[in-house]
Amino acid sequence: MKQSYVYILKCSDNSYYTGLTSNLTNRLEQHETGKHKESYTYSRRPVQLVFYAEFTDITLAIQTEKQIKKWSRAKKEALIDGDYAALPNLAKKKFKT
Repeated sequence: MKQSYVYILKCSDNSYYTGLTSNLTNRLEQHETGKHKESYTYSRRPVQLVFYAEFTDITLAIQTEKQIKKWSRAKKEALIDGDYAALPNLAKKKFKT
């Protein structure tokens, strides 16, 4: 089965970029060398790989990438830090009382 990877890069401006690829090493090199001038990371180099997950089901990988892209910065950082217990609470909307 072909592997897919969902990954998160930390950019030089401290923003996060979430992507999907079938060749993580090659894709990281493309980000680092600025191969695609129109890409989000081009003007935010250097970038650092801070998280990745492997998938054998491309459909699940695509769903995961889309889900992570919608997450808050705090939730992405909990994932990066491996603080999986915090993820459900970070998904809850905070209401003013």
